[in-house]
Amino acid sequence: MPNDATRPLTLRDVSEASGVSEMTVSRVLRNRGDVSQATREKVLEAAKTLGYVPNKIAGALASQRVNLVAVVIPSLRNMVFPEVMSGISKVLEETDLQPVVGVTDYMPEKEERVLYEMLSWRPSGVIVAGLEHTEASRAMLKASGIPVVEIMDTDGNPIDSAVGISHRRAGREMAKAILKQGYQRIGFMGTKMPLDHRARKRFEGFTEALAKEGVEIADQEFYSGGSALAKGREMTEAMLERDPELDFLYYSNDMIAAGGMLHLLDKGIDIPGRVGLAGFNGVELLEGLPRRLATMDACRSEIGMRAAQIIAQRVEDPKVELDPIVELTPTIAHGDTLKRR
Repeated sequence: MPNDATRPLTLRDVSEASGVSEMTVSRVLRNRGDVSQATREKVLEAAKTLGYVPNKIAGALASQRVNLVAVVIPSLRNMVFPEVMSGISKVLEETDLQPVVGVTDYMPEKEERVLYEMLSWRPSGVIVAGLEHTEASRAMLKASGIPVVEIMDTDGNPIDSAVGISHRRAGREMAKAILKQGYQRIGFMGTKMPLDHRARKRFEGFTEALAKEGVEIADQEFYSGGSALAKGREMTEAMLERDPELDFLYYSNDMIAAGGMLHLLDKGIDIPGRVGLAGFNGVELLEGLPRRLATMDACRSEIGMRAAQIIAQRVEDPKVELDPIVELTPTIAHGDTLKRR
């Protein structure tokens, strides 16, 4: 046992506590070698009692890899990504792999820094949100020699593999659903597109489908920062003041759509008869609103699970052949805010 409480524990400490050789301790902790069950339990109990944690970096020098999966996402404030992380964790907890998270705040340069630091630890795989990266980030990911799964989006060419939905298709499908119900004068509100590529693609798909039916966006407004609910209220009020004839409002996410709904209800405006509403993401937190918001499920948990499964399979068998793109299909929920004819 160490005399200095600040000295890191070593294999020797576990060896002395368990009464077996350091080599046997190493085999047990790395789950290697022919060791009896009784000895294995003795070593693991000693390690647990001491609070010993193996130095995975040192232990990985031969393989140059540690059992970490780098997960790089834009935000932890956005309710979308905790659900993705839940899906990732659900799969990885059945393996030796552990996720470690880096946040980019939708900034490409910050993503570069996060990837540089995470890749320097030689993780076993990378899960990164989106298909758009700087040239430096793409170069690092390509040169890493490990499985890379880009998530949330399939509208583009992945570096290695991708799991997500087609946001252009999602936008097109929502436009068709809105037009089918007879709405014609449509306003759009969303996040600033340069920072949110997936919202941009949905907007492109949405306007493309409208244009095919001879309909143009009547008004549009974009925001960044601040409370999404408050922004939804503010933008909805301003847009309807500019154009009181709007009969449908499409929002790039459910949170600003919820803010818009609350404004309309405060003003006593009939939903969905006078004005219809739709958002995106299918956020469960909003199920308690006075109206069930029309939205589209973004398959968040499934995206996380499928991405983690790809990493786990590739780590177990680097030669396994898997589909490079896994495209999931979101579904529209009409709720109470997208009327049916």
